[in-house]
Amino acid sequence: MAAAWEEIRRLAADFQRAQFADTVQRLSERNCIEIVAKLVAEKKLDVVHTLDGKEYITPSQISREIRDELYIHGGRVNIVDLQKIINVDWVHVEARANDIARSDKSVQLVLGQLIDENYLNRVSEEVNDKLQEAGLVNIPELCKNYDLPGDFLTEELSKRLGKVIQGQMDEYNRGVLFTPAFVSRHRARIRGLFSAVTRPTPVSNVIGVYGFQEHLLYSVLEELVNTGRLKGTVVGGRQDKAVYIPDIYSKTQNTWVDSFLKQNGYLEFDALIRLGIPDPVSYIRKRFKSSKLLFLRAACVGQALVEQVEASVEEAVNSATWTDVQPILPSCLSMEDVGIIINEAMRKTNVQSTARILGDTVVVSEKFISNCLSLFDEAMQNKALKEVKNNPVFLITEDDLKQGYMMTENTAPSKKEKREAERRKKTTEGSGCKGGGGGCNAREVRIRKTKKKGRRDDDSDEEAAVTPQNRNKPTEVPFMSLEEIAAVLEGQVCDCPEEILSELAEHLVRPLTKTYQEVVRTVFMSSTVSTTGVTKKRSVKDFQEELSNLYNNIRLFEKGTKLFSDETQVLIAKHVLKTVCTDVTNILVNFMAAELMMSAENPSSITNEVRVKILGKLPEETKGPLMKVHNSLNGKTIEDFLTNIETAVEVCGFMLKKGDKKRERQALFLHRQALIEQLKDTEDPALILHLTSVLLFQASTHCMLHAPGRCVPQIIGTLVGRISEEQHRLLTGYQALVVKQLVSQSQGKKQEQGEGENPEAGDEAEAIRKELVSLTSEVKDLVLSQKKMSGTEE
Repeated sequence: MAAAWEEIRRLAADFQRAQFADTVQRLSERNCIEIVAKLVAEKKLDVVHTLDGKEYITPSQISREIRDELYIHGGRVNIVDLQKIINVDWVHVEARANDIARSDKSVQLVLGQLIDENYLNRVSEEVNDKLQEAGLVNIPELCKNYDLPGDFLTEELSKRLGKVIQGQMDEYNRGVLFTPAFVSRHRARIRGLFSAVTRPTPVSNVIGVYGFQEHLLYSVLEELVNTGRLKGTVVGGRQDKAVYIPDIYSKTQNTWVDSFLKQNGYLEFDALIRLGIPDPVSYIRKRFKSSKLLFLRAACVGQALVEQVEASVEEAVNSATWTDVQPILPSCLSMEDVGIIINEAMRKTNVQSTARILGDTVVVSEKFISNCLSLFDEAMQNKALKEVKNNPVFLITEDDLKQGYMMTENTAPSKKEKREAERRKKTTEGSGCKGGGGGCNAREVRIRKTKKKGRRDDDSDEEAAVTPQNRNKPTEVPFMSLEEIAAVLEGQVCDCPEEILSELAEHLVRPLTKTYQEVVRTVFMSSTVSTTGVTKKRSVKDFQEELSNLYNNIRLFEKGTKLFSDETQVLIAKHVLKTVCTDVTNILVNFMAAELMMSAENPSSITNEVRVKILGKLPEETKGPLMKVHNSLNGKTIEDFLTNIETAVEVCGFMLKKGDKKRERQALFLHRQALIEQLKDTEDPALILHLTSVLLFQASTHCMLHAPGRCVPQIIGTLVGRISEEQHRLLTGYQALVVKQLVSQSQGKKQEQGEGENPEAGDEAEAIRKELVSLTSEVKDLVLSQKKMSGTEE
């Protein structure tokens, strides 16, 4: 004992010395961390660093702690909660959880949660308790209570049926569990309820009222019907339209359907639905397999009705009349069904090509329609004669024109016409400058072929205006309106309903119009020879003289526009193009159209649309240049028009005489005289101001001017320095009064449209009018006095 205590004291002294002795080799905490990190990097040590950085933990320890936590949490734990408890990164926790789920069959990983068999067994026991208490359990409700997927829960509960769970699963709906006692009670209630049913009853109504489980009810009901326990049938399958029909009701129903079809010859689908048959088409096909029935949209029709319609249609075709099949057919049929029956009847009687359907229910023979067309022959001939007499332009196609032109050429021309044709031929050859001939007279013909501004745009406009599709398309002349045709038919056709007459008129409009076009062409071609001489009364010489005069006037007008600003020049140029240039173009186009018997009596009546139609029927060599002239009328410069008109006149075989000084002086004098005569006759202040300013401009600049009324202020502005200050002051004052008068007149019109008149405005307008009257003679004398002085000097 003493030796033992002595040994203890010696060890204590050694321990005390070891504690107070200095350590020769000691590792710091940082060195330890570096050594561990080195070992982990070289994969000689497998540890995981905790999130707080204070500890290392091995993967096996993580697995042990996960299993411990799974046990502590009752067999179900979330990985997110494990990551907080174990205090390591979530990736390591997830990896170890997956390893556990793969290695242990009793543990599963579901939606980020570890679940073992013990937890599932407890859930199954709880489900069994609920099932025994209620008799029926829905798995969707269990999914909400336990927060588990439906497929997973269904599979796990299926494994435990007959073991932990005393019940069975619906084979049609695996989301329902029930006990045999519940099925027995269910079967007894269904058997008693449907045994008492004596009329068709929708199954869905029974489910809603008595609370049956849907799929279980269908299974039990089919079993009871198939075994013969219930005398009836289920129609509509397992759907909302399913109906249970007792045999006693089916017998009464079949008797009614058979008798109705036998007496009336048809069955209406809506009537069968009201009778309690949810699918009438299938019922009828099954009930009347051997009968020949025609199925329509709203009903099915027997063969007897179809044969009646066939006989009626065939009689109408053979007698060249019409028939209405509506009285023969049931009133319940829609227009679509009636059309199906009529088409079927026409197909069987083979009259599709000799009959037509009008008004959905009326069958009309083609012979009857032809007889109706013949009623308009006399009226058509009379109207064609009037149309050719009043409007001979654009009634025929280009081929008709060529044919008529050939007919006129075959007639014997007079000596004067032969000489004129030879001269035109020589002129055309000379204008082309071929073979060094003498036709290119520099003094008489002015050629500008070098200027080809905007050629691509002109060509595109020309192609857009006249395309190959509408080049030979005739302009249709209307014959009669629908109302007029219907009125004629009403007087000639008896016993026909008004709606049928109106539809018959719609069918006749197109053939009548087409026939009328042919009659018009025939009448026109017969009168071609007699009208050709009238269209050629004007000689080429007179035409060229008129064309040259207008051309020279346009050149003089262009010279006058050069004295204004660019903006004013554009306004004046557009005005000249819309007036004088348009007249020149219409005269040239009308003269060329006379050769094709399409000329108008007054060229000024030719509009843009009419001009385009005429150009579309001209030959290609003249149509192109004339179309460019037509397009230049919408431009902003007179120079482009002059260039195009010179080219077009040359191609058409005419000559433009170049204006010399003498012709220019004569044109200036004639233009001035015409304006003076107009000034003498007018009393309109605005027109007096316009004419006076234009005449003063011509007198001071020796340039003709053709400007619109809105350019009068610019014209008066150019007269500064050209006339005396007193004259300019008078003209400016008169202009101000004219403007005031126009403003007061516009305000007066607005007041008349309003509540009443303003007396002060009327007094002011009267004062302006009196002042204008007092100054009118002075303003006129600005021009007329110059004329008197020039006449005295002469």
